[in-house]
Amino acid sequence: MISSTLPILYSFRRCPYAIRARLALYAAKIIHEHREIRLKDKPLEMLAISPKGTVPVLQLEGGVVLEESLDIMNWAFQAPALSLEDQGIITENDTSFKYALDRYKYPGRYFEEPGISYRKHCEAFLKKLEGRLHSFLTGNTASLVDMAIFPFIRQFAMVDPEWFKEQPYPRLKIWLDFLISISLFQQVMQDYPVWTLKNQPVIIAFES
Repeated sequence: MISSTLPILYSFRRCPYAIRARLALYAAKIIHEHREIRLKDKPLEMLAISPKGTVPVLQLEGGVVLEESLDIMNWAFQAPALSLEDQGIITENDTSFKYALDRYKYPGRYFEEPGISYRKHCEAFLKKLEGRLHSFLTGNTASLVDMAIFPFIRQFAMVDPEWFKEQPYPRLKIWLDFLISISLFQQVMQDYPVWTLKNQPVIIAFES
């Protein structure tokens, strides 16, 4: 029987922050209700618990609300604290790399500094990942760190796939292709209808 007190995830399919939160919930096999939103028409139910209006948002039993994707990932994995090095590379992904990525992907949408090549700025981070990668970023298996960074590298590669294919990042490309190909990623990228109170709830459950 599905409990009425399941965690509720407000999400948007293509958002990299929401993708990494879903990766964590699915990897940890946490049964939850998925509520797909439309960014231009955010549901009042989500705004009531998270007025900042960004996804992902995870509502837990007892009124606890997690409004940041990394908080959702840490809650899902219940893992030991990350090393300073691991924290640092995620922070760099979420700040300087994401800043440049947005301006590379959406030229003209943001204030842009004259003469700055935002793709080259992004590449500084790609080179750092290339130097760190063996199989994965922290060892021989995918970890929270890989899941936290992967959606943003995928987004970067999709801006100009032909250009990216020609670049000298062999380890990074193997890593990216592998994570895109695994069933976990295929599952989290399923397309769901936009949630309303009138819809049947979408319950994400897993085989035992």
